[in-house]
Amino acid sequence: MWCRRLACLLSVPCQHTRHHLLGLSRGRRTFTTAVARWHHTAPESISCAWQLHGDHLELRYADTLMRFDFVWLRDHCRSASCYNAKTNQRSLDTASVDLGIKPKAVRVDETTLFLTWPDGHVTRYGLQWLVKNSYEGQKQQVMHPRILWNAEIYRQAQVPSVDCRSFLETDEGLKEFLQNFLLYGIAFVENVTPTKEDTQILAERISLIRETIYGRMWYFTSDFSRGDTAYTKLALDRHTDTTYFQEPCGIQVFHCLKHEGTGGRTLLVDGFYAAEQVLRQAPDQFELLSKVPLKHEYIENVGDCHNHMIGVGPVLNVYPWNNELYLIRYNNYDRAVINTVPYDVVNRWYTAHRTLTTELRRPENELWVKLKPGKALFIDNWRVLHGREAFTGYRQLCGCYLTRDDVLNTARLLGLQA
Repeated sequence: MWCRRLACLLSVPCQHTRHHLLGLSRGRRTFTTAVARWHHTAPESISCAWQLHGDHLELRYADTLMRFDFVWLRDHCRSASCYNAKTNQRSLDTASVDLGIKPKAVRVDETTLFLTWPDGHVTRYGLQWLVKNSYEGQKQQVMHPRILWNAEIYRQAQVPSVDCRSFLETDEGLKEFLQNFLLYGIAFVENVTPTKEDTQILAERISLIRETIYGRMWYFTSDFSRGDTAYTKLALDRHTDTTYFQEPCGIQVFHCLKHEGTGGRTLLVDGFYAAEQVLRQAPDQFELLSKVPLKHEYIENVGDCHNHMIGVGPVLNVYPWNNELYLIRYNNYDRAVINTVPYDVVNRWYTAHRTLTTELRRPENELWVKLKPGKALFIDNWRVLHGREAFTGYRQLCGCYLTRDDVLNTARLLGLQA
């Protein structure tokens, strides 16, 4: 979804092209030459071909053309003396590697690359491992598989809620919940006892609770006990939370314990779906939103609560190697003064921000749900924006923030890609 899948095409160079090559291989024979040409694992095979250059190895395998710096190849050696397989940690002191190092011999068979270094040390790499871990391979991969949605797409998917007992007591129920959460950025648990204590037990099933200036578990009413618009009965436009943290909270949990009145539906918008539309329509605006750093600020002086939080980051945060979006930081309430870019960028940023806002506010992108006692909602705060309509009467919610690393850790331990 967020990958720029670039096809790498390379014609075979002329055999008379001169490079400083140290070794070439055909089959299992190793010899030295100064002529640069593609060499294959066997004369009749083109499944793997390689070529040495002055500072890197070029390898073509599984339809992928890869380039590996010699220092990288020495640094990532998985031999017993360089890598502790029991702890999955590097043993080699990277600072001890000669930055001008070159292999003195190279050999490739059908599955493995062998490099012999000047000191006689031999490094072995599986070709599949190299495809997976090369820059060229990574930029074709998605770190976090997702299903982007608007309201109709989500309804048609008929994503099931998970029963509380199954969630708490079985790996199958927990895995189903986490798969839904990873794909859609939201997930529901049904039949939860409507108390703060039971909601906490639910949350701690998948993660440590992230304690913030709001505490660990919080009650949420319209008593304006905190200096935040959320503690009123007013409508809240779509936004992500804690944009004023250097690292915004990863997951938010909501559980409505009681509502005696009308209104108060929760609004959910897939920010990544909206950003995808911007990328398609105006890629230059998408890029600008991913480059311009903004300050977000929270200033509170209510009762005993005195806080001044500042977080800095662009609206859209992407992995630079594949342009995959991983975080949207969007909150018009808490965005501070724009003073991080020169004036000639500001107007272009406003234009790009307006384009994104237009997508976020399209009615077809709005999923409205009514939170009721017993139904807990988990939101990916790095992806899905939330808001609410105004309400009347007494409304009490509880919830918390979860540490993103721990949620993803739980998912990976259950065999999910996260």
